[in-house]
Amino acid sequence: MAKPVAEGPDIVVTALSARALATAARRAGRRPAAVDLFADLDTRQLAEPCILLDSDTLRLDSAALRDALARPDLRGLPLVYGAGFEDDPALLARLAEGRPLLGNRPEVVARVKDPFRFAATLARLGIPHPPVAAAWDGSPGEHLRKRIGGSGGAHITPAKAGDTGPGWYIQRRVAGHALSVLFLANGARAVIVGLSRQWTAPTTASPFRYGGAAGPWRCPERWTRILPAMIGRLAAAFELVGLNSADVLVTGSDFHLLEINPRPGATLDVFDRPPMPALLDLHLDACAGRLPDRLPALPGSRAAAVLYADAPTRIGAGRRWPVWTADRPAAPAVIGRGEPVCTVFGDGPSATAARRHAERRQRELAALATMEMQ
Repeated sequence: MAKPVAEGPDIVVTALSARALATAARRAGRRPAAVDLFADLDTRQLAEPCILLDSDTLRLDSAALRDALARPDLRGLPLVYGAGFEDDPALLARLAEGRPLLGNRPEVVARVKDPFRFAATLARLGIPHPPVAAAWDGSPGEHLRKRIGGSGGAHITPAKAGDTGPGWYIQRRVAGHALSVLFLANGARAVIVGLSRQWTAPTTASPFRYGGAAGPWRCPERWTRILPAMIGRLAAAFELVGLNSADVLVTGSDFHLLEINPRPGATLDVFDRPPMPALLDLHLDACAGRLPDRLPALPGSRAAAVLYADAPTRIGAGRRWPVWTADRPAAPAVIGRGEPVCTVFGDGPSATAARRHAERRQRELAALATMEMQ
């Protein structure tokens, strides 16, 4: 009897790391192909094909990505993109030639990630935002140097006199704790999926490196009125569609909107679970103009924390990964100091408890890795 012909992919997901998007696609009943910089073990299990792009800079190479997507089995398939395109909207435009782009249009990404146009739009909308400049003029207060279109926080450093140059900008530092607002938009309106608390995993060289997120975070009553109105104004002003997130710094009753990430991001791991409908389905519906009337409340909270290597870490062929990890490197490999090893999940009755659970598991996993290196 002839062997049945396996069905090929029906969607392509691509990002610096495409595992979360591939997981979301599987939950939505899709057959994803994935293209990213890691081709982790779990991404390979979720996506067929799973294509690894070589990179020495942790940036997506335009020519290599276009070559990967030109494969006969991927040609013309709808494309969902994650982190890695904010600094090159023109690449998105090229990828959209001959295939549906399921997300914000390249020109929308360009408007959102231009720090000066973004700040001017927020000023017009009356939304608080830290002042930005092309160079630090020596004005008092703390200032940060950021890469235009950067993601993950590793590119952010304290500004110094003379910090300037193409592709960078200066932003005044403001106090507060970090929130991320995940929302769906259809170009005119928005619906909030959930709020998460974020934290950093600082090093001397990268004091604002992304550490993780936990949610849902139950916000004070006053924010339940302020945030939906603000997110709705942003969706209409920038013509946002699909899943997006807004990064906010909150101090007491004051807040500053830092940026919008115009694509699905890391908090897929936090919110894409029952009884929430499949977030990729909601993303595709929102891109087509359809928003849900309401979304269910998630029980408890979940944290997704990045475990970084404090020292060179060997991943042996026999490594067994706990079920509460993701982004598991293919073996054999050596993870360099300061590089991400994997994502660690934790759960709890609150965002704080879920973060603590994930951090305990991080310490457990780090201790095991230290023993294996001895």
